[in-house]
Amino acid sequence: MGNMETQDVLNASVAPAVTRWLAEFERALTAADATALEALFVPKSHWRDLLAFTWGVNTVSGATAIAKSLRQYAGDKAACNFAIDPARTAPSVVRRAGTHTVEAFFRFDTAGTRAQGVLRLDPQGADGQMPRAWTLFTAVDEIKGHEENTGSRRPRGESYSRDFKGPNWLDRRKAAAAYENHDPDVLVVGGGQAGLSIGASLQQLGVDALVVDRGARVGDNWRLRYHALTLHNQVQVNHLPYMHFPPNFPTYIPKDKLANWFESYAEAMEINFWTATEMTGASFDAASGRWTVQLRRAEGTRTLHPRHIVMANGASAIPNLPEIASLANFKGRCIHASQYGDATPWAGRNVMVIGTGTSGHDIAQDLHSNGATVTLVQRSPTLVVNIEPAAQLPYTVYNEGRALEECDLIAASTPLALFEQSHRRLADEARALDAPLLNDLRRAGFRINEEDKTGWQFMYLTRGGGYYFNVGCSNLIAEGKIALKQFADIEAFEASGARMKNGDLLHADLLVLATGYKGPQHAVRQLFGEEVAARVGPVWGIDWQKQELCNMWTPTGQPGLWFIAGSFAQCRIYSKFLALQIKARQVGLVAA
Repeated sequence: MGNMETQDVLNASVAPAVTRWLAEFERALTAADATALEALFVPKSHWRDLLAFTWGVNTVSGATAIAKSLRQYAGDKAACNFAIDPARTAPSVVRRAGTHTVEAFFRFDTAGTRAQGVLRLDPQGADGQMPRAWTLFTAVDEIKGHEENTGSRRPRGESYSRDFKGPNWLDRRKAAAAYENHDPDVLVVGGGQAGLSIGASLQQLGVDALVVDRGARVGDNWRLRYHALTLHNQVQVNHLPYMHFPPNFPTYIPKDKLANWFESYAEAMEINFWTATEMTGASFDAASGRWTVQLRRAEGTRTLHPRHIVMANGASAIPNLPEIASLANFKGRCIHASQYGDATPWAGRNVMVIGTGTSGHDIAQDLHSNGATVTLVQRSPTLVVNIEPAAQLPYTVYNEGRALEECDLIAASTPLALFEQSHRRLADEARALDAPLLNDLRRAGFRINEEDKTGWQFMYLTRGGGYYFNVGCSNLIAEGKIALKQFADIEAFEASGARMKNGDLLHADLLVLATGYKGPQHAVRQLFGEEVAARVGPVWGIDWQKQELCNMWTPTGQPGLWFIAGSFAQCRIYSKFLALQIKARQVGLVAA
């Protein structure tokens, strides 16, 4: 037989092993048999749960720890009806984190939910002996009696389509979004991909939510960025919940096209959205379980009293402006990268860009392409990966021909320990693919980050930057078309530029500080005060003990305060689970 036929036969043989494991797992769970549960997992195994058992975002590692944890949620009413999901790809042998494994999608029920999961078995157990799990992923899909208002459960519209005397659809939409006589249950602060994703997910669960954003138009958080910006990962990874991009959208979406799509999306998904609105402060009343929130609008201040606030203003919300002792001496124009928009006025002039992350490189390339003389100043070693194929390696699962929902389940089901293991392999592969470019950069004096071994995605999760997807700027640096200087070689800034330690004067008319952003906890401190910030703790970054991102998509130390941020894929995946947690509290399935 050929390789394809052999694979088909192998895939067909693993379904019975999956069925057997699920049946034994249900039996051991019902009996609260910790010994039997432990026997179902390999010693170095992982269980990640999104709400199904724990009503939180939790990862447990090691067979003994998993069995002990599961036993807390065991019993004859805990979970039942475990079975292979017939609507998903059949169980098959795949390669995950460098290891061959039997991967299977399954469904089950709990007392209040319908749930789903992904099981990965040690393939050595598929030959008759009891198979053992390598990873187990369990997640709520829907709350019974409170399902999403989609598909067969879509609104019928009878209340406004058949009552010719009453308000029509538009009248109702305007009244709902005005909040003149009622408060939203949830206030979402920030209207980018995070805010739109959670706004849509809450809307489909019947939770009254208002999204507010400082921009004058929906999508301005992308529309007003620098002129040449496009997304650096591909269209198939970046869909928003419920509405996929049209099939004619480009692989790399330009910022203005994306911004216009955001505007259309908010309208189509009936998201209540206030533009030109800024939250200036909030306080929580524990007795009523409600916030008092001040919102600054063009027509004046509004005060609302939601039960929940979801901060969706990004993992990088506040520009980081480092203290540079002599910078005040510079008499040219000095801006942060967040203020940069158009290169045209700087044609034929000297520009210095400080910072070699993605924004720094993109801005330098934009200025160079529009006739400016550009010097890029490097402050610290930077990871560089070519946008294709190296930067796209982490998204391989989205190119397997699966439905987006399956890809998202696979992505969410990968525990952090294996995620890191996988990305170490991908980082090695990326370095090998990009070796010629990296060598050219080294020869040009560019300092490559040699210490980080986990790749760009882990840098994003831990520090929010420190890397660049090369779309041409690295080549310009290697060819000497964009000058490169090291920040450590600057003696001091003067009125017309930077005096180097060797005595040379580096002239500049414009100085762009591409120095990154402060973490979300700084915004918490500004808006909620020191006490709430201390109660919440770190936001974003990895908590290695819990094996999850800090305070993301999960209850925090401050009741009623939630966070959502990250890539389009992260916002799409986790907005559902955040919305389900809020809905569960609303209907009494989980204590408020």
